[in-house]
Parts: sequence; structure tokens; C-alpha cells
Amino acid sequence: MAALSSPALLLNMEGAANNSTVSASAAPSISATPAGDAATPSSAATRFDAAHIAEVKAWLNSVFAAAGKDVPEFEYTPRTVTHLHAIASISQSRTQAASIVAADLREKAAEFRSQAARVREIVESAGLAQENLSQSAVTSAQTLANVAHLLNLKDVETSSFIVAMGDLALRKIDVQEKRLKAQKESKMLLDNTRKAIARLTYLKRTLAQLEEEVANREGPMTQWQTNLKIMASKERQYLQQLANCKALLSRVGYTPEISHGVLMQMVEHRKELERKTKPILDTLRSYQDLPPDKALAELAIEDKRQEYEAAEKYLEEALQSALNTPSE
Repeated sequence: MAALSSPALLLNMEGAANNSTVSASAAPSISATPAGDAATPSSAATRFDAAHIAEVKAWLNSVFAAAGKDVPEFEYTPRTVTHLHAIASISQSRTQAASIVAADLREKAAEFRSQAARVREIVESAGLAQENLSQSAVTSAQTLANVAHLLNLKDVETSSFIVAMGDLALRKIDVQEKRLKAQKESKMLLDNTRKAIARLTYLKRTLAQLEEEVANREGPMTQWQTNLKIMASKERQYLQQLANCKALLSRVGYTPEISHGVLMQMVEHRKELERKTKPILDTLRSYQDLPPDKALAELAIEDKRQEYEAAEKYLEEALQSALNTPSE
């Protein structure tokens, strides 16, 4: 690389000088800005004077003359003059800036040419002129110059190439990291997409099953609705019958005190009274075996009558107390 550094540097400097010359020749001489990009002054600052019109006409003549065309006819109004004057000012400032850049590029090109000539003299004095080199050496030097130009190097020193290669390695690592990150994100998005597709398939299958179940259960549902209507009609009928029964019970004098529990208590009291009156009846029957003595019979009958009346009175009181007792 050290042996080929001088020819490669010469070739690189000549390429840079040519590029600078092309850039300088390609620099724009006039830069026109659309009317929408120009800053429109306020109505208070708009002036329609002859100085602005003269400047606008001069600028239009120079622009159209450079393009080889005539200036079209149009009406000079305050608004058009203001816009065109603003465009002319911006175009002239940009043209001046481009001229400065072009002059700088021409100066750099001249410096590159002079440096290339000086390096060529040094190379020729060292016996390393291009015509003295083999074809492979010239090709290698040209390749080295192209690589240096591609890497944007100012020289072809080994240190410059090492720094450029290190920069490329860092960029490569950065690109690889970004690529790995993009691959991970892509994989994650792919997994999420697959999960979403599986979920969508499951939901579609579930929807189809539900639609099938709805179609299968429409018949039973219709039957249930009919049964509900029948049951509602029966309910109204039973409620009407219940109201009629309550009215009937009210007419016959039914009270809440007369219940099954009260009737069962009355039956129990009746059985208890029958149990108590049975010995009395047996005693009365035993009197039938007495001798026919009228006085004694009348006395005995009177006693039995009194006992019987007392028993009846007790029975009536028991029944009355049972009726007056509220049902639980």
C-alpha cells in the first residue's frame, strides 16, 4: 500500500478536482421561489411605487433573457408587484450565494489541480509515473483511489483506511443490531398475527356452532313460548276461580277462625266430653234395673237430669271456647 500511495493519491486528487469543476459548472445562476413561499407583507406595508416596478421589470428581463424568451404581458398591480419583488429579492440573494459557492468550488478545484501537478512531479521524479507502472499496478492504484473516494478519505494512508474500516465495522454492528431488533419485532408481529388468526378461526367456529344451536332450538323455544301463553291463561283462570271461591266463602259466613286446626280441636273436645259423659250414661242405664218405686225413681231421675244438664252446659262452654280461640 505504501508503494502505491503516491499514484493513488494523484488519481484521487484528479478525481476530486474534476468533481469540483463539475459542481461549480452545475451551480445555478438564478433561483426562483414560488409565490406561495415568499413572505407576503401586510397591507399596511404594501407600496406601489416606480422603484419596485423598475426592479421587477429588470429582474424579469434578465430571467427571461437567460431562458431565451420574451417577458409575457400582464398588469402591474400592487399585489403582483409586491409578490414579484419579494421573489426577485429571494432569487437574487440565492443567486449570490450560489455564485459564492461556485467560486469557492472553482478555487478548490484549482488547488486540487495544482496539488495533483505537484504530486505528479514528485511521482515522476521518483520513477513512479503512470506510464512506468505495469497494468496491474495501475489497476491496483485506480482501485485504491476509488476505494478512498468511496470511503470519502482525504488521503490513502493506512491509518485513514483503518479508521474508515473501523467506522464501517461500527456501522455494520449498528445495522446488525437494528436488523436483529427488526427481526425480533417481525417475529413478534408474526406470532401475534398467527395468534390473531387462530383466535379469529376459533371465534368463527364458535359463531357457526352458536348459529347452528339457535337454528336447532328455535322449535323448542316456539313450543316454550306457546306453553308460557297457555300457563298465563291458566293463571288468569285460576285467579278468577280463587276470587269466586273467596266471594262464595264470604257469602256463607266463613271466617278465618274456622280452620282445620280449630275443627280438629273441636273434635278432640267432643271425644273428651263423650269420654266424660259415658260413665254418667252407664250410671243412668244402671238405674233401669231398680225396683219400681216412684219416689225413688223420680229422685234418681232428677239427679241424673241435673247431671246431664251440667254435662250439656259444660259441652256448650267447651265448644264456645273452642270457637272463640283464634287459629294459629
